Amino acid sequence: FLRERDTWVQRAQQDPVGAWNHPAWWVDLLRRDWPTHWSGLLTAANEHPPMTLRVNARRGHAADYVDRLRREGLEAAVLEPPALGGQAVVLARPCPVTRLPGFAEGEVSVQDAHAQRAAPLLLGDGPQAPEVDGAGSRPHLPGPAVQGGALTAGARVLDACAAPGGKTAHLLERADLELLALDNDPRRLARVDENLKRLGLRAVLKVGDARQPARWWDGRPFDAVLLDAPCTASGIVRRHPDVRWLRRPADVSSLALTQAQMLQALWPLLKPGGRLLYVTCSLFKAEGQTQIDAFLQRLGPAAARLDPASPGHLHPLVDNGLPSSGRWRVGPGDGFYYALLHKNAT
Repeated sequence: FLRERDTWVQRAQQDPVGAWNHPAWWVDLLRRDWPTHWSGLLTAANEHPPMTLRVNARRGHAADYVDRLRREGLEAAVLEPPALGGQAVVLARPCPVTRLPGFAEGEVSVQDAHAQRAAPLLLGDGPQAPEVDGAGSRPHLPGPAVQGGALTAGARVLDACAAPGGKTAHLLERADLELLALDNDPRRLARVDENLKRLGLRAVLKVGDARQPARWWDGRPFDAVLLDAPCTASGIVRRHPDVRWLRRPADVSSLALTQAQMLQALWPLLKPGGRLLYVTCSLFKAEGQTQIDAFLQRLGPAAARLDPASPGHLHPLVDNGLPSSGRWRVGPGDGFYYALLHKNAT
């Protein structure tokens, strides 16, 4: 190989697997799902991802934290799109979390930009983040849990696949909720507990399978459900490059079946007028658009997709509305799918 390197590299790059550093079936599936963007998606999957932070809304503001980072010699910028909740910060260069001021004290977390869309979407246009006073909580307010298209303080929320807890924490940073964090893996649920303790937040944690609510549900319906469903993780391979080689073609249909079972099991737990946010970190339509289209067809008039609140598939490409700095490029978020569903009164 050392003697004939150029010849062998050129020959390898003539094959799709060698050219894109992805399994052939993965390349074919992306080409089928995204005939215009497939090559850009594969290129993005081989790039270094940006390191994006989420400033704890109960403890500070994004702009102030950027100033603090600069004083520590770390260049950063606020990500402005309101869909991210206003607390997103991206670093010019990744660094260990031990270098982040206030990380151990719960002032900031690491979370991808597109992952930060979940909490604002589920909460609606409100409630706004609690006043920053360092107390970590405020009294619950009276009134209905869903009001004017937004969840009010005290709303009962289920995070059905909570581990490792990034989206759970983001919800609690932005609003006072009665939140149940569920996961079927006790070890992963322990990570949720660790994250919440670091951030000074509280939730009820329970081990359970989202497909079998009879084993853990107390019978009280929820105002909102976050279903961050297990998936192929095809949207985050630049952070976990081994995923592309560990997955098999049959995993797509197997995981899509699990997602459908979770949707079917959790929907009856939702109050009429409530909402369910379905999320996957996948680029494959079988785990996103096709999954939700089929679910809505099965439910008929009992459910509706909240457009334009449902962003659908988000690609890890430059044209997703994230800003660029004059001195360094701000990378986009990972690949995700979001669908916000409303439960109609029947």
